[in-house]
Amino acid sequence: MHNTIFYLILIIPVVGFVIERYLDYLNTTMWSDTLPGKLKGICDEEEYKKTQLYQKDNKKLSFWSSLFNLLLILGMITFGGFAIVDNLVRTISMNLILISLIFFGIIGFASDIINIPFSFYDTFVIEKKYGFNKMTIRTFITDHIKSWFITLLIGIPVLGFITWVYYKTGKNFWLYAWVLITAFSIFINLFYSELIVPLFNKQTPLQEGSLRTLIETFAKRAGFKLKNIYVIDGSKRSTKANAYFSGFGPKKRIVLYDTLQKELSEEEIVAVLAHEIGHYKKKHVLLTLLFSVILTGFMLFLFSLVVNNPGLSRALGSQNQSFHLGLIVFGILYSPLSLIIGLISNSISRKNEFAADRFAKEHFKPEVLAEALKKLSVKSLSNMMPHPAYVFFYYSHPPLLQRLEKLE
Repeated sequence: MHNTIFYLILIIPVVGFVIERYLDYLNTTMWSDTLPGKLKGICDEEEYKKTQLYQKDNKKLSFWSSLFNLLLILGMITFGGFAIVDNLVRTISMNLILISLIFFGIIGFASDIINIPFSFYDTFVIEKKYGFNKMTIRTFITDHIKSWFITLLIGIPVLGFITWVYYKTGKNFWLYAWVLITAFSIFINLFYSELIVPLFNKQTPLQEGSLRTLIETFAKRAGFKLKNIYVIDGSKRSTKANAYFSGFGPKKRIVLYDTLQKELSEEEIVAVLAHEIGHYKKKHVLLTLLFSVILTGFMLFLFSLVVNNPGLSRALGSQNQSFHLGLIVFGILYSPLSLIIGLISNSISRKNEFAADRFAKEHFKPEVLAEALKKLSVKSLSNMMPHPAYVFFYYSHPPLLQRLEKLE
């Protein structure tokens, strides 16, 4: 049995890598030496060439990063790397909960450290080359340290509790884990902007003025109660513009990147926010959270069916049946199902984006939103003509041309 699992956890990552590379290739077939007719009036020849160069540089980095991580995971499986770490941890402690926590701590920390060079190259070479990066090396380092701190602060209690419940209740652990993760997800949705974001960025209330008046006037007309409008200093890391909506109920807030104010007119900013408000009015935020909760429960239930199978740990070269080794193997075996769920999720998300655009079209000015989308896509060097298969697999938002067509 464990031999079958062993070959499966070797084959699945390889197949995933091959699929990703094939989809990348399909995207390159959409590139052109001259500006496509469909993009005339959206960007010029130079901007289109720059977009392609940016996409090519990112694809190269993605290829080498993915290949490196693939070889690493295959090496860890083939040569019993996970089993070695497990044995090492067992010399430190005999407590089963501590063993799992230390094991995941070592694996997670090592994985992050190993991938820092790729992240560094992306930030300080590619993003800088195309005029996006504003991050200093100091900020880059402190961001990683803060991320580790958050992982420890949140990950240890959550993972520790789930592991403890598993060893106490056996197969029924998934119900307790589901309740905990659901409560945690709701908490993060409510307080993400108040507790997590301030560790990385400064948020300030949008000052009184013409922009705030326009936003509040539209919100009132659309029947959207809005008190919290903030501006975030996104320019400390990148010139890319963005805006997002977080929370629900009294904790809902709209956050504008300061870069958005530089790139768009006030009317265009309101149009972008009209789209975000459309998500809330159509309950996309709550439905997405509910979908996520159901999927989490489903995944935990499946894991509970196989977690006690000794074949999982043996497939990694260990004779010690353990929760953490079982979770590693299950994570790989779950990948194909996760891909299918991701396809469904992305399809729903794209429909939601069209619905939010439609809300903005009905309640504001569609031509203004269209102009804002054009500017944001061109400025961020987005791939405006991706291959349909690539969109199907990876895009949570519809491509620009499809959105513009719907806004006409």
